[in-house]
Amino acid sequence: MIIKLIQPKMCKRPMDSGLKAQMAPSLGLLTIANMLQDKHTIIYENENTAPINYDEKVDIVGISITVDVFPRAKDIAKKFQEKNIPVVAGGIHTTANPEETAKYFDAVSIGIAETTWQMIINDFEKGCLKKIYKHNASDITPSQIVSPAYNLIKEKNYLYCNIISTSRGCPYKCDFCYNSCDAYKKFYINRNIEDVINDIKTVNKKHIMFIDDNFIGNPKWTMLFIKELKYLNVKWNAAVSLNVADMPELLDEMKAGGCQSLFIGFESINESSISNVSKVQNKLEKYNFAVNEIHKRGIMINASFVFGLDGDDKSVFENTLKWIIDNKIETVTSHILTPYPGTKLYKEFLSNNRIIDFDYSKYNTANVVFQPKNMTACELYQGYLKIYKDIYSLKNIIKRTPKAKNQWIPYYLFNVFYRKYGRFTDLLCKIIGYKRVGKIAAFLSYHTK
Repeated sequence: MIIKLIQPKMCKRPMDSGLKAQMAPSLGLLTIANMLQDKHTIIYENENTAPINYDEKVDIVGISITVDVFPRAKDIAKKFQEKNIPVVAGGIHTTANPEETAKYFDAVSIGIAETTWQMIINDFEKGCLKKIYKHNASDITPSQIVSPAYNLIKEKNYLYCNIISTSRGCPYKCDFCYNSCDAYKKFYINRNIEDVINDIKTVNKKHIMFIDDNFIGNPKWTMLFIKELKYLNVKWNAAVSLNVADMPELLDEMKAGGCQSLFIGFESINESSISNVSKVQNKLEKYNFAVNEIHKRGIMINASFVFGLDGDDKSVFENTLKWIIDNKIETVTSHILTPYPGTKLYKEFLSNNRIIDFDYSKYNTANVVFQPKNMTACELYQGYLKIYKDIYSLKNIIKRTPKAKNQWIPYYLFNVFYRKYGRFTDLLCKIIGYKRVGKIAAFLSYHTK
């Protein structure tokens, strides 16, 4: 049987260049591919890198959906359905919002792929494809988690193919996060350490990006893993929660084990904004302490902020910018608060008639789709655009320069060539290749080949 797996084209934000769209492939689809490729022919297509081929012979199609690509996914599905080819929807939006998704697709996969996709294919082969496939994710064991089919990646299409997951889910359930939706509640599981190590060896890169929701969701597991990771002598980045600062022994081990930078969801410098969305792991009085603990170990920080929380007014942008510069935060990812369908926040805003736009293509954290509490929608949007411009002005890039000289190259490569002049770098990638540019950046940043 021929199975086509599709990643729809993303909706770029105003500050995004083509680099964002071709940063890395989808591990979710590649996981499905690896589950099935021994018995079936798998075609993996990413619309961010090449147009979808609607003409080649396939038996069934699977599409991975985030909320912003939902409209595009419906269009793709319709074209295949017109050819009598069934289309299965999966991914984080499908899991959070299955009832609406099911209206447009022949079947929907709710939860992680390992619990549903084998059943989907078995039923399809028998001619009895069902509408809903759902399994209790809490029943899955670490040994059941499948590695991605790295062999299917066309490396020339991406800046980085060094992405690895060590876990599924998150122990925290922030109101605005997908982890607050019913399907993900109480779900967090680490993979077997030896399986993750094998994936790193398969990727065969000396710089690794761990893309877990929370790399330290189980600190004991993380400590054991890093002790094993040290033998591979790799450099790596990961996303963690702010409470990593309360784990000095783990931070020491992370640094000794090759950690270069940590992505952390600070979200807001307003205490009321944090407390209103169940961000229990963040304590404002610990922000500066956390930054100092991480920086003194020579680890850089990618800080994430969400603007438009109910504690925010217009002053939040200027105050946040000052805090970022004062603390020499190396990189920043900013978002406009977005009520993803299925989350606790969405249900609250919907019941209070605060959602003002239901065009899901705008739900990419770069548009105001709800009524803010203490500023206008226009003030929120303009403030969001301005803080990005201010953070990545040449003046403020220089002000935020890390103290450690060995961090200067990766710092300036990201701030200048990815964020400030990303469109120029994207043009360069189109000329000499994304893979080549990624390799050059990794070599210059981490002295890896």
